[in-house]
Amino acid sequence: MGICPDELRHYVIKPTLDYIDMWSPFAENLLLGTAAQESGLGFYLKRRKQRSLGIYCITPMMHKNIWDRYLVKHSDLASKIRGLASQHEFLANPHAELATNLSYATAIAWLIYKRNQNFIESEPSNIYMLAKCWRRFYHVRPQAHLESFIRHYQTLILNNSEAA
Repeated sequence: MGICPDELRHYVIKPTLDYIDMWSPFAENLLLGTAAQESGLGFYLKRRKQRSLGIYCITPMMHKNIWDRYLVKHSDLASKIRGLASQHEFLANPHAELATNLSYATAIAWLIYKRNQNFIESEPSNIYMLAKCWRRFYHVRPQAHLESFIRHYQTLILNNSEAA
């Protein structure tokens, strides 16, 4: 089992999104679902034979893309995101932050969604819409299945939530 979903929500996702002024119930649920789908809520930080890292399974290429194509156009936001990263480790090995720094990885994961101009938030409790958003904007490879996202959301988040 990975990270407790309620703790990830309350101690990492919400504070990080608040810090970068992008919190919404939809964003919070979508990132929680993304972590559930991509890594089993942190059960895996790096799967064998894959380049992706951290609870959101972000590849070094996508990480670089966020910095080079999105944050370069948003200097104030880039400064805030850089403020989440470790002082020295980020300079030596910036991609390691995706596996070791939950707040930084959360911010980068959210920007993977937000960088898409067609991205629109919807009903935060509609798991099917969260899955569609994940599939369209985050995990666009053909092997991504809505049913898998929905199943992981239900089993890892709804079934393990204090609010359930």
